[in-house]
Amino acid sequence: MSRAREQIESLLYTYAERMDLGDFEGVAELFENATYRGDGTPPLSGREELLEVLNGLIVRYDGIPRTKHVTTNVILDVDEDAGTATGRAYFSVFQACEGIALQPIVCGRYHDRFVCQGGKWRFADRLVFMDLIGDLSRHLKGQVG
Repeated sequence: MSRAREQIESLLYTYAERMDLGDFEGVAELFENATYRGDGTPPLSGREELLEVLNGLIVRYDGIPRTKHVTTNVILDVDEDAGTATGRAYFSVFQACEGIALQPIVCGRYHDRFVCQGGKWRFADRLVFMDLIGDLSRHLKGQVG
C-alpha cells in the first residue's frame, strides 16, 4: 500500500475515532480548509461552521456520544502526482446508552475528496449519504426516531 493511501485511510479512521470520543474540536480541525455536507443540505465551510453544528446537534453523555463509527469498504483513487484523491466508504454508527441496548442507529456512505498540502493529506470535501436511518433520538438533539 502506498504512503498516500495509508495517510488517507488514517484520516478516515481518525475522523471516526474523534467523533466517538466527542472530540468535536479535533473533528472540525480535520475540515479546516474543507467542506462538509449531507445529501441535499448546504455545505459547511471550514472548521468553525462544522464545530458549531456538531456542538449544537450531537448529544453527549459525560462528554461522549456513546457511539462507535465503523468505516468499511474503503475505495480510494489517488493521483499522487497531482496531490489529489477521491474516496468512497461505507459507515455504520452504533450506540448504547442508558435506556437502549447496543444498536445500529444509522448506516450510509461517505464520498470524499482529498488534497495533499505540504506532504500531508487532508480532506477537501465530504459528502455524507445516510442510507439507513434507525433511532437517532438519543444521538441528535431535537430528533425523534
